[in-house]
Amino acid sequence: MRPLSRKVADIAPSATIEISDRAGQMRAAGIDVIGLSIGEPDFPTPAHITRACIDALERGETHYAPSPGIPALREAIARKLETENNVPCTPGQVIVACGAKDSIYEAMEAVLNPGDEVVIIDPSWVSYEPCVQLAGGTPVHCGVRETDFQVDDSFLEAITPKTKMIICNSPSNPSGAVMNDASLRLIADAAVDNDCYVLSDEIYEKLIYTKTHVSIGSYDGMADRTITVNGFSKAYAMTGWRIGYAAAPEPVAKQMIKVQQHTISHPATFAMHGAVAALTGDQQCVCDMRCEFDTRRQYLIGALHEMGYETAPAEGAFYAYVKTGGDDMAVSARWLAEANVAVTPGTAFGTPGWVRLSYAASLGRLKEAMQRIAALSD
Repeated sequence: MRPLSRKVADIAPSATIEISDRAGQMRAAGIDVIGLSIGEPDFPTPAHITRACIDALERGETHYAPSPGIPALREAIARKLETENNVPCTPGQVIVACGAKDSIYEAMEAVLNPGDEVVIIDPSWVSYEPCVQLAGGTPVHCGVRETDFQVDDSFLEAITPKTKMIICNSPSNPSGAVMNDASLRLIADAAVDNDCYVLSDEIYEKLIYTKTHVSIGSYDGMADRTITVNGFSKAYAMTGWRIGYAAAPEPVAKQMIKVQQHTISHPATFAMHGAVAALTGDQQCVCDMRCEFDTRRQYLIGALHEMGYETAPAEGAFYAYVKTGGDDMAVSARWLAEANVAVTPGTAFGTPGWVRLSYAASLGRLKEAMQRIAALSD
């Protein structure tokens, strides 16, 4: 047989999904594995959102929809961005996709040409680099200060004449750090000075505990060069619905729509009606989830510190990023094999010597996981 795609062959599988699959295999074999490796809320989708989807099904909303998304959802997203995020946006700039991940991939395809560089700030989500590579771009990595997980002037060393895009993820997956004004302004100034785009991944914006979320697209000069990505998976516990969105400058939005037309066509029609209910309905469900996550966050970070571990600032999302030192791959493998606790090694996020623990699990299971890990150190 003739050889397959070299481009795809050179891309690593998703570490988070691989570990989750391994944990699932162990459970199927009867082993009690505590899964702290995957970024999925352990809450049901709020009832009013599910009801809106069921109502849409019963109305017969089961046929093709406009490729960028149903008008009601695009309008709700544009209104949300303008009122909550101070990001100028019209419905024509909004593309509803199959999750935030799909939005990120489409943005890469719409913007990048072979040889274009994309600056990725580590630690970084595992799929940014593969999305860049699939779109023909070249990933360029830079790091944050380990003291506070903010960027400083060393970030500017990653910018070259080939830089086409900078990825900004706040709150961060995996660290949970929220970028402060100084970091956001440094990135914004670099984008303006070097005439490049910023892809701002804000999927965890509703899950912030100690700071306030600010969208980089709201900064002066950034509306015409920022692609704001968000979705419903984290804030509304809708991971399986596969609904996300991007708001982009009109030339980019038009390119993204072409990518969508020739790939997914559009997300599931009836699911988009549920997403409308998520944005326009009662937001108490989001507040309640954030409050429960905060309780878990405070317990987990405190327990890890008592065990002698250093952690990144857990200001948002639902992750504890833990400094283990040494071989993080070996640490995560041992925790899974000997403690039956699944976590993700920091190598997957570009920062060896760390592991990521998700506290999207019940408080009881978190306490049991900490007891198991502590027993390994005895």
